Amino acid sequence: MKYILKLTIFIIVFFVLFAACSNGKYKNKRNITIAFYNVENLFDLVNEPEKHDGEFTPDGSKKWTEERYQIKLDTLSRVLSSINENELPEIIGLCEVENKKVVIDLMNSGKLANGNYEVVHYESPDFRGIDCALAYRPDEFEVLESSPIKVSFKDEPKYTTRDILYVKGKTNNREEFHVFVNHWPSRIGGVEKTEPKRVEVATILKNKIDSIVVASPKAKIIVLGDMNDEPSNKSLLESLAAQKPEYENSGMVNLMYPIPENKMGSYNYRGNWNMLDNIIVSTNLLDKKGFECVEHKGFVFSREWMEHKNTNGQVSPSRTYGGPNYYGGISDHFPVYFTLER
Repeated sequence: MKYILKLTIFIIVFFVLFAACSNGKYKNKRNITIAFYNVENLFDLVNEPEKHDGEFTPDGSKKWTEERYQIKLDTLSRVLSSINENELPEIIGLCEVENKKVVIDLMNSGKLANGNYEVVHYESPDFRGIDCALAYRPDEFEVLESSPIKVSFKDEPKYTTRDILYVKGKTNNREEFHVFVNHWPSRIGGVEKTEPKRVEVATILKNKIDSIVVASPKAKIIVLGDMNDEPSNKSLLESLAAQKPEYENSGMVNLMYPIPENKMGSYNYRGNWNMLDNIIVSTNLLDKKGFECVEHKGFVFSREWMEHKNTNGQVSPSRTYGGPNYYGGISDHFPVYFTLER
């Protein structure tokens, strides 16, 4: 009887542990979710004299109130915490944030508060006062160093735009990542007319990446951002030399390349989808040594509650504002993300 009892207990314990492993919490494989989100003008309510942010105040043209601010924080938090149904993203790149305070407010909102995120942010010279930032879970990622990469233009030295944010860090298994968060000059004025600026920013970024790779040939590079260009445009394909994922010997690949071919994207302009939000990685994140990109591609994250549908049934991201008109939506972009697994 004792033998049968011990055998029964052993079998029960075995199947309990097996079920736990199958449920994911105790999987042998580890995952890291890395996301990027253009959060569409995340401003606080304070009018700072050195910034053109007066419209985002209670007395400004957009009537930006504490209530509206909190609604935006809560809905952005809902989006970011929904990307991975099993756990919160380990690393989040952001753009169109006014300052470090608004990023901290966002990371303390809703379910994101459970991640105990820390924030990397530097003020940039953008005339509207919007910057890039990185939020990360310190239990999964340790920042080793960070700095802003200044962007200037030879032909227009007085033109100001967002800095590129550079962050070097390591995971729990001591793999180092070099992460770049970007928000390149917009297409306002025409795609062709404004393209040289994005090409120049891409060249600045490429030079920085090359300097890292020269010093450390096996460096793992991750480039996130709203480039205001699609994967096939000159700035990304030629200047940054980001190829399709199938070109695994190219040095850098754009994980968002397959999506435009399927006529989808992260941003909708007058009924046309654009893939302006890009994820580019070095090809050593596509091999089986250490962390590897799942499916070798990135994804656009969208749900019905994040979408606006017009009278013709056309879908677009549910934006917060259209000009001075408050729509109460989340952002005019969908976030993009990818997963690393080892």
